Amino acid sequence: MTEKVVKLINDSPTARWTALILIALMMFFGYMFVDVMSPLQSLIEKERAWGPSAFGTYAAGEYILNVCGFLIIAGIILDKCGIRFTGTLSASLMLVGACIKFVGISDWFQGTGFNEWLGTWWTAMPGSAKMAAFGFMIFGCGCEMAGITVSRTIAKWFEGKEMALAMGLEMAIARVGVFAIFSISPWLASALGNSIFGKETVVAPVAFCTVLLLIGLIFFLVFCVMDKKLDKQMGEQANGASEEEFKISDVGKILSSKTFWVVALLCVLYYSAIFPFQRYGANMLQCNIGDMSPQQASNIFRWFPIGAAVITPFLGNFLDKKGKGATMLIFGALLLIICHLVFAFLLPATHSKILAYATIVVLGISFALVPAALWPSVPKIMDPRYLGSAYSLIFWVQNVGLCFVPMLIGNVLQSSNADNPAVIAAKAAKADFIPYDYTMPLVIFASFGILALLIAIYLKIMDKKHHLGLEEPNIKK
Repeated sequence: MTEKVVKLINDSPTARWTALILIALMMFFGYMFVDVMSPLQSLIEKERAWGPSAFGTYAAGEYILNVCGFLIIAGIILDKCGIRFTGTLSASLMLVGACIKFVGISDWFQGTGFNEWLGTWWTAMPGSAKMAAFGFMIFGCGCEMAGITVSRTIAKWFEGKEMALAMGLEMAIARVGVFAIFSISPWLASALGNSIFGKETVVAPVAFCTVLLLIGLIFFLVFCVMDKKLDKQMGEQANGASEEEFKISDVGKILSSKTFWVVALLCVLYYSAIFPFQRYGANMLQCNIGDMSPQQASNIFRWFPIGAAVITPFLGNFLDKKGKGATMLIFGALLLIICHLVFAFLLPATHSKILAYATIVVLGISFALVPAALWPSVPKIMDPRYLGSAYSLIFWVQNVGLCFVPMLIGNVLQSSNADNPAVIAAKAAKADFIPYDYTMPLVIFASFGILALLIAIYLKIMDKKHHLGLEEPNIKK
C-alpha cells in the first residue's frame, strides 16, 4: 500500500513567488511612506518651520512605541495568532498612522486650536511636527510588525527552498520603494501640489503614499487567501499555529542566548548608520556638494537603494548555494565605514557629483551585503516555534537605535552649526536653503560602522567555534 503524497501550494514556484510579490509590494509601499518626507527637509522647514531638531524628533517617532515594548508584543502576537492576523493588523496600523500624519501636516490642521495647543505643550516644537510624529508612531508600529511578519512568512513559504533569494528579493523590491519616493517626492510636492493645492507642498506626496498603503493592505488580504490554503494542506489549524505551541517563557530563552545578542547588536549598529542617514542624506548632498536643488540631490541619493536592490537577489542566490554569510557581514560593515568617511571629508573638499554617485552606489552594495546575510541566518540559530519572537526582539533592539539616533543626529547637526556663519546668515535672510556642516553627524555614522565591523568579526569567530552554520549554504543537497 503506497502512501499518498500531498503537494503543497508552496511547492509550486508560481504560487510561492506570487505570494512573495504580494507581501513585498505591501512593504514596497510602506518603505515609500517611511521616506516620503526625507527629500523634503528644506521644504518642511520653510512650510511648517521644522528645524533639524524637530525633523529628527519626527523621524524618531517611527520607533518610539516599538522601543517601549510594542515590538515584543508584536512577536508574541505573531507566534500565537499567525501571520494572517498579524499581517492584516500591521497593514491596518500603517494606514491609520499615515492618515493621522496626513492630517497633522495638512493646511486645514494648521489653523485649529488643537494645533496651537500642541505647539505649546511639552516641548518647543511645532504642533504639526508633534501630530505628524504621533501618526508616524502608529505607522511605525505597523511597519515594524509587518517586517517581522514578512520575514516569518518567507521562512514558512520557502523552507528548504530558495529562502535567502526570496528574502533578498523582498528586500530589493521594498528598497526600490525608497528609490521611487526619492525620485518622485519632490516632483509630487511641486507638480501635484500646484495642481491640487495651488502651491508646492509636502501634503501632496504624503497623500499619494497614504493611498498606496491602502492598496498594500488589499494585496496582503489576497495573500491571506493563499496562506489559508497552505495551512489547510499542512494540516494546521486555521490560525496557522505550529504543532508545538509557543510559550511566553520562550522569550526568556531567546534573551538568554549569547548568539542572539551578538546578532541583535550587529543589527542595531549597522542599521543605525543606514536608516537615520536616509532621513538626512539628500540634504547632506545639497550641503556638501553645493549649488544643488533638493530635486537634484534626491536624484543622486535615490541610487542608494538601487545599488542594494540590484545586487541583493544575487547575494541571496549565492548564500543559498554557497553560504559565507558571516564573511558578507564583515565586508558590508567595512564598506559602510568607508562611505561615511568619504561623505564626511572627501565630498566637501571636492564637491564632486561623480564621487557622490559612486559612494552612494557602494553604500547600496553594503546595504545589500549585511541584510542579505543577516536575516536568513536567524532561522539557523533560533527554534522555529519562536522564530517570530526572535525576529521581533532583534527588531526591538534595532528600533532602540533607530529611535534615538535620528534625535542624536538632529541635535548634533543643530549644535555643531550654532556658530556656523553661513548657517546664521542664511537663517537671518530666511533663505530657502540652509548650508549645514554635516561632518560631525557623518563621523558618528562611521563610528557605528566600526563597532558593527568588530561585532561581525566576533560573530564569524563564534560561528567557526560553535558551528552555527552561518557560513553554510541554505539549500541542502
